[in-house]
Amino acid sequence: MVSTDRFLAFAAMSLLVIVIPGPSVLFVIGRALAHGRRTAVATALGNVVGSYLLVVAVAFGIGSLVERSVTVYLAVKLAGAAYLVFLGVQAFRHRKEMKASSIRADSAAPARGDLRTLLDGALVGVTNPKGIVFFAAVLPQFVDHSAGRLPLQMLLLGLIPISIGLVTDTLWGLTASAARAWFARSDRRLSLIGGAGGFTMIGLGLTVAVTGRAD
Repeated sequence: MVSTDRFLAFAAMSLLVIVIPGPSVLFVIGRALAHGRRTAVATALGNVVGSYLLVVAVAFGIGSLVERSVTVYLAVKLAGAAYLVFLGVQAFRHRKEMKASSIRADSAAPARGDLRTLLDGALVGVTNPKGIVFFAAVLPQFVDHSAGRLPLQMLLLGLIPISIGLVTDTLWGLTASAARAWFARSDRRLSLIGGAGGFTMIGLGLTVAVTGRAD
């Protein structure tokens, strides 16, 4: 249904956009620094779920409303920004609760909290201004109108950046969590890393709030 050349062209475009760190990457890094590898991977997975919800929205026409309406766009963007700031403040407030012993026991940690982490990542993914603009403005350009079934074409094409994003976000998260593990030799240094992760998310939320479309 979607030709190979369109797949490859969209894959190249997606890679160019994704390799430039945006809100999703910085969010995964912030969570990795604050909470470690398990949370980073779950956050990356949740983020791609949220991003694919944008693909679904665009495929069935909702995304165009967000792209055309300044009011709706700003509401979505500010909601995501506010949530990022909230998560950052929480991470900073609880930075002193991070202990080296908890890092060493991370592999034996129970599954509790994974669903919440997935939902956090999904919310950031679905409110990511970069993702909204990319999927609403770029994705429709690669469908073949003569082939019909446009929503299905968009859903298939949308799997490309989602797959790329899952790989790159996970790598970013694992790299950041490895640095965190190195700092885990000292509770004080670990607390500093937790604070840095919190500040990363707060700064990201503020950046998302003040940037975006010029209109």
